[in-house]
Amino acid sequence: ALPALTPASDLAPRRPGAALREQLGESGAGALVRAATGVLRRHRDADPRRGALAGERSVGAELKRLTRHGWRVLHSVPLPDGTEIGHLLIGPGGVFAVSTEHRPGASVRIGDGAQRIDDGAPQPYELDGRAGARRAREALEAYCAFDVPVQTVLVFTGVTALEVAGTPAGVRVYRERGLSALAPLTGVLTATQVERVYDVARNAEAWLEA
Repeated sequence: ALPALTPASDLAPRRPGAALREQLGESGAGALVRAATGVLRRHRDADPRRGALAGERSVGAELKRLTRHGWRVLHSVPLPDGTEIGHLLIGPGGVFAVSTEHRPGASVRIGDGAQRIDDGAPQPYELDGRAGARRAREALEAYCAFDVPVQTVLVFTGVTALEVAGTPAGVRVYRERGLSALAPLTGVLTATQVERVYDVARNAEAWLEA
């Protein structure tokens, strides 16, 4: 059985980009000290992690819009190896493990197992086989008495253009606003199942073996 939820194990309050916030010192007393001394302001534009954090916040804001359609959202789900599932979207259309790629000012084309940035040469780029969806399904089904299908969503932020020439089954690729396409999806989980999956997913104890 899953241990009871406690304030320490509840992932619901976690904000988008928690790991990046930690790396950048944007949490705890250290953030107040650095802000007071101007360190954060001096390095705000120089550190690419700030752009990545802005991308996570943008995706988090778009996912929050879906809650009015019966969806639940968690951010920065921590895994035992120190990585995170950027966002977990749970609703009538199933469960989606959402990751973000921040490519400021870039034009991106994905297709035939390759990614092309602007006018550069295509580089190998596989959309399927991402660990987030698999690990989420294993963790959630360990505590749910029903199948919990989990799909992958990859969101590109900051891009000027995104062209996707087909994706593997169970993988979706969007820009931020494209996430609205998930809102009307139904028929995978009942309302009761959505709440059960959410109750499991928000408990950090459920992810200890993921």
